[in-house]
Amino acid sequence: MRRNRSYAVIGLGRFGMSLAATLADSDCDVMVVDEKEENIQQIQDRVTYAVRADVTEPGALESLGIQNMDVVVIGISENMEASITSTFQAKDLGVPLVISKALNPLHGKILERVGADQVVYPESATGIRIARKLITGNFMDFFELSGEYSVGEFVIPPSWAGNTLSDLNVRRNHKVNVIGIKTGDEVNVNPDPYDILPDRATVIVVGKNSDLSKLAREQ
Repeated sequence: MRRNRSYAVIGLGRFGMSLAATLADSDCDVMVVDEKEENIQQIQDRVTYAVRADVTEPGALESLGIQNMDVVVIGISENMEASITSTFQAKDLGVPLVISKALNPLHGKILERVGADQVVYPESATGIRIARKLITGNFMDFFELSGEYSVGEFVIPPSWAGNTLSDLNVRRNHKVNVIGIKTGDEVNVNPDPYDILPDRATVIVVGKNSDLSKLAREQ
């Protein structure tokens, strides 16, 4: 069982607010930072820690302990100075994964230059999808079918290789259904439960979001 990752969301516009709320509602450890008190008050009861701060101030992120976070999402885009400064500071402090929201492609290129690991151009719905993918970190891709069910794709753990789906009894043990197996460029959408899973095969599963999240944490 891997430990839960910690997240910081800087900037609580529509994107940042929806992202932070989705992570928090999934029992993640979430810090939010924004310069507007009304935004902090709106979400402070749902997250682990909420603080009002000007992230353009020298040393602001370090004083908040951003360097202890596994993932930092910079949800600021309209204020380019704050966006770029926050991205640079987070990477300079050694945060493993920094995801920054960009206003346009030029802004995105600048963010990449100062260290952003990923640059996104999202709206609220995309923020929710990114949160789901972060929560289920072992999944290569993750698509919501509804608020309760999703489809996920992940590389099988070494312990699954050499076994069959029947041996693993994925439906009973993990409460998800395998609907496809990818080997290289080939996709089998009607997998035989008695075929042996090759090493590094990719499986496509469908199930409740809570069960998919649990499966990812167990890998």
